[in-house]
Order: sequence, then structure tokens, then C-alpha cells
Amino acid sequence: MANFKAVVRGERKDGFMQVYIRVTHHRMHGYIKTDKMITKRELTKTKEIKDPYVLTWANERILEYNARLNRKDISKWRVSDVVEFLKSGDDDLSFSEYARLHIDRLIDNGQMRTSQNYRRALGHMERFYGTNKIMFSQLTSSQLNRWIQSLEQTHRAKEMYPVCIRQVFKAAVKEYNDYEKEVIRIKSNPWGKVQIPQSDRTTKRAISPEECRIFFNAPLPKTKLMSPLPELGRDVAKMVLCLAGMNTIDLYELRKEDYINGCLCYKRAKTKKFRADDAYFEIRVEPIMQELIEKYRSKKKNDPYLLNFHERFSTSDSFNANVNNGIKQMCDSLGIPKDKSYCVYTFRHTWGTGAQNDCGASISEVAFGMNHSLGHNITRGYIKIDFTPAWELNAKVIDFIFFSTARSKQGMAKSVEEPQGKLFRLSPKRMVYARAYFRGEILAEVSDIGFGTVEEVMDRLTPQLPPTIPEGCAVQFRIKDVDADREAVYERTKGKGF
Repeated sequence: MANFKAVVRGERKDGFMQVYIRVTHHRMHGYIKTDKMITKRELTKTKEIKDPYVLTWANERILEYNARLNRKDISKWRVSDVVEFLKSGDDDLSFSEYARLHIDRLIDNGQMRTSQNYRRALGHMERFYGTNKIMFSQLTSSQLNRWIQSLEQTHRAKEMYPVCIRQVFKAAVKEYNDYEKEVIRIKSNPWGKVQIPQSDRTTKRAISPEECRIFFNAPLPKTKLMSPLPELGRDVAKMVLCLAGMNTIDLYELRKEDYINGCLCYKRAKTKKFRADDAYFEIRVEPIMQELIEKYRSKKKNDPYLLNFHERFSTSDSFNANVNNGIKQMCDSLGIPKDKSYCVYTFRHTWGTGAQNDCGASISEVAFGMNHSLGHNITRGYIKIDFTPAWELNAKVIDFIFFSTARSKQGMAKSVEEPQGKLFRLSPKRMVYARAYFRGEILAEVSDIGFGTVEEVMDRLTPQLPPTIPEGCAVQFRIKDVDADREAVYERTKGKGF
């Protein structure tokens, strides 16, 4: 059991001393700072507090602390755990403050773009709640469902924002709650009754080679500007298309040392944090691109960047937004309707579609050329990859689009709906609600995220099953993907399946 005593520590220049409640647990000391101050006149010769008011106030706090600790098993707690528990009290925690801390940690970890998604999600949620200090107690299932409903007109945010907020909540629970020591600062989890909708299926943005030829050969809109956005948009679109769908952030971040022997050697910003090979890729600069590279090449000797985009735009996001603006102005000049206007991603999609439809590449060859992992993250981290197949495929795409008048097969590509009978699969980002039944009775239950397979869910449930279930008896596991609103039932036999 912890012992308490009111003591003073240190002396200020004005003669006052701060009063603390000293906590002794397992022969170790900890201190809880109070707002009380005394002078030497309120101390005995042995430096014991003798001020009656301070002693009465401290004794009341000590009685309160003892009452709270008596409801807990603190035998395995450290003194720091006791102090933290007593200092936290039953005060509500600020979700907004913790979310900002979580975002700062993402930035420190180098996950800049991910942190932006989290910041946008928090900002939207705070505008909906009408406060920049949302408390954990305000995160009720009904309020969260109303917030998600306000996102229903968006294409991607309706799934991405709630997933970001749920990840922050999960991190907070992991940090603040210690179930072994019965320290529960976040007392409820509303996400079991919250259904996150799926984002809209990605629109196939690819355009045909015929449309590419028209776009890249169209005259620029007339302007008095030295560096008009339509010119920038057209040039960067050409870079993306002729560099196997390279992203604008990777173009923006290229360093001079990344240009080696006519090849751009870089790590894809979007996935380098999650792949064993750091998403490393090499793409050869074809002759059609060499003039453009020189046009935008940085001329400053001390400039570490290969291209001069950063001289005009402060961030890669600003660069991307202006490139898209320039592309849209080009589309306006061509009379392309706004709902069919192109963006920079149009040309990444076009490269992949043209490579498969018109250049005879397989899906895996297209994925390799676009620096997708192909699901072989570990293998790619082991081997020294030969990138020449991607270079050869890129050259074929460039030849077909820019150096031929051949008609595209793209119009022959059929789009089929996703089959209804697809396999039941889980994702670590999705909320799972699962129950284990024996003879119709629920014996175990779990509601959480982080499950990659059905087996992981059953592994979480089986320790909760009572030992009284006879050998050879079957238990039904009912598993629901809450976000996708899909459910599956599995059966396992005691002694064989678990």
C-alpha cells in the first residue's frame, strides 16, 4: 500500500516553499505538486509542516488518494504509475490536444503527407463540433455517426477522415489505458457502433493516345506571363507520362545526385516508409525528355535540387496544385468540358493503360514499371533489381503515343462490375466486430481494428472461451467487417481448431 505525507521541497528567493504530497510505494518516492505555499515560520525545527490549514487540506487530499487506490490492485505498480494515476484523477482528456500530438509524431517520423490527411480530418471534425477542443467524452457513437454523415457527399474523405480519427483514438487508448493495472482513463470505445462508409471506387482517369496527341500538340493559351501555368502544366504532364507515371512530389524532390548516367534514381515518396526496398526505382530519361529536363534544370551551383520547381513553389503540394491548374487551363482552351477535364494523375493512369492495352505488357509488368510493390515487399528488399524491363516498356509507350499514328485498343477494354461472390477478407484499418457462440450463447466478443486475417480474430476470441466446453464440440465464430457491412461465419472444433 502507498504511504503519503505533506512535505516541502526547495526554497524560492522570496522565502516561500512549495508544498508537495510525497508518495512512498515499494520503498520508492514520488511527489505530487500542490498549489500551497508556506515559509519557514510554518515549519518545525525538523522541517515538518505545522500550519494547521495546510495540514487539514493535505490530510483531506491524502484521504481521497487512499480511497481511490483502495479500489485498485497496485501491488505491481511503480511509484510513477501511482503518481500518474492520482494526478490524472477523473478529468476528461482532450482528444484535440492528443490528435495534434499524434500528428506531430507523424511529422517527426517523416510521414509528412500522412500527417496532412490527419490534420484535415481533425480540422473538419472540429468545425463540425464547433470547437477546437473536442474531449474524449464527446466522442459518442451517435455524434460520430452524424459527423460521418456530413461527409457523405465526398468521394474519399468519407472513409479516410473517420479512419484517421479512429487511428488516433486507438493510439490514445493504447497510451492512456493500462488494463493490467486497471488504469482506465478513456472509459468507452464508441467505434463498435460506428459504420465507416467505403470511398467511391477510383475513376479510371486514363485518356486515349489519340487524346494525348491532341493535348500535347495543342497551342498554349495566349498570355503575357513569362512562365504561364498552362505551359508548366503541359510540360509536367509530359514528364509524368514519359517517366513511367512518376508522381509530382517525386519530380519536385529530385536531387542532383539522383540523376546518374542518364537515369533518375529515386525513392517514391508515397510508399518509401512502408516498403523494405524503400520504394527505390530507376527510370531512364528518354531522348524526348532530355530537353525538358534541361529546360527546368536548376542552374544554381549550391542548389541541391535537380529541377527548379522549388524556386517557384514552396511545397510539393503547391507545385502539384499549380500543375493541375495549368492542365485545366489547357483543357479549357481545347473546349474539354469541366467534368472531363484532365489532371496530372490522368497521365500516370494513361501510361499504365497504354502500356497494357497498346504495348502488350502484362499487369505485373505495368505494376513494375509504375513502381508498385507487386506484393513482394520483402523480396524486393533482398535483391538487386534490374530496371531495364521498365525502361524498355516506357520507350514503347512513348513511341506509340508520340511517334505513331496507330489507333489505340483502349476503346476495346471492357469494364466489368466487381463480382458479388468475392472472398471475405479483412484489412487492419477496418473495424471488426466478432462473437464466438456455443449452443447459441455468446461466450466471447471483440470489437477492434488491426486484424489482417480471420485467424487473427479467432485467436483473440478463443482465450476468452470457458474451459468447460467438451472436447470435440464445435464453436461458431461470427465475424463482421463493420465498415464494409459484410459478415462471415466460421466453425472450429475444440481439440482440432482451437
